[in-house]
Amino acid sequence: MPSRLLLATFWLAFFLSGPSLHVSSAQTPENELSPAIESPTPFSETSSAPPTAEPQLPETRPQERADDLVLLGELRNSVLVSPNNTDTRLKLSQALYRIGDLDAALDECRVAIKLDSRNARAYLQLGITLMAKQDGQAASIALMEALQLDPKLTQAHYSLGTVQYSLGNLPAAIQSYRRALDLQPDFPDARYRLALVLKLTNRHQEAVQFMESAAGSGIAQAQYFMGNAYRNGQGVERNLTVAIRWWTKAMEFGQPRAAESLSLLRRQALSPDQPEQRRTDAITAFRQYRRELWGDYPDAGRHNSNESVGVALLKGSQVSDGITALFVEALALGEAAHDELAQLYETGLDTSLAQFDTRILRCFTTTAADGFIPSKKALARIYGKGIGVTQDRQKATAMLKGLSKQEMQEVLDEIAAQ
Repeated sequence: MPSRLLLATFWLAFFLSGPSLHVSSAQTPENELSPAIESPTPFSETSSAPPTAEPQLPETRPQERADDLVLLGELRNSVLVSPNNTDTRLKLSQALYRIGDLDAALDECRVAIKLDSRNARAYLQLGITLMAKQDGQAASIALMEALQLDPKLTQAHYSLGTVQYSLGNLPAAIQSYRRALDLQPDFPDARYRLALVLKLTNRHQEAVQFMESAAGSGIAQAQYFMGNAYRNGQGVERNLTVAIRWWTKAMEFGQPRAAESLSLLRRQALSPDQPEQRRTDAITAFRQYRRELWGDYPDAGRHNSNESVGVALLKGSQVSDGITALFVEALALGEAAHDELAQLYETGLDTSLAQFDTRILRCFTTTAADGFIPSKKALARIYGKGIGVTQDRQKATAMLKGLSKQEMQEVLDEIAAQ
């Protein structure tokens, strides 16, 4: 996917799932920032226990559910007409699996196996359904039987790897994922899973090769882990700028922990209580990331090193790309982009950006919570004057926490002068 499309997807996804516009007074104190930590154990992002790693039943929209029920009825009729047709039984099993009736899906799998005990795909379907039932041992038996009958079933190798991974049998999981990739080299999910298991066995350099390939294919969790790898220097040379780029891509694809990592790095850059070297490293990384954004827009017409790519794009009448870049730069602590958004909040921009656009408020709320002074000032002014929101002088004053007395007074004087 081209970089420009990714960036456009990014700010849309961010603002659809962004934080509340209310700034809580229970923000993590800036002097309690935790140090950079290792990426979580791949088995589980919250605990050290192996996950079930079973496939999740797909979420379907109302129309899709209706279509599934129509198909289910048609398959039931087909089974009535041809009760001994193995393929029809398997299709019925898949339809039942899709609507979440796992017990009925298992029953149909077993009937299909009775009708044709040499049908590898019947055992594959049985294994996948048992995975959803969180019966790893039974699932592994079914999947191994499928592979005995057809060793070239890529999905069976992949699913077996997932079961072995969940059971903690890492060598077997590695072997299964490798076999799946041998059969189907273009299989990003298998690369991601293999990378996780290799990481668990401390084979970081090998793991990062598969992880980066999966990340480049759009797997958000892989992108998040790549950001962690570059932050910590695990399997790659430490590079905070590249970490920011990977975390930003992960946000584009809806990975919430990447947003948390970026927030932590912003607070590291902005908190006066952080060690000077850590602050400098974070500030430098964000600055370099903003500079590298110009590479995504070669026709933007850069004039100086401190210019905002978003502003340049707007001047060049590339409005859609310009707005996208402004949001990305602002979230990367770009003051010029922030100031342009603050102005656009009040004026709007033709049909491309509404006046008082709440996405700008979300952007400012996010960075203000991390200590970005320009965002705090902008929000104080917006709430103090009631610009596009209900006027709230108390909230405006709360926004100014952390500013110097002189800065705070200047904003309060501006609000009072309306």
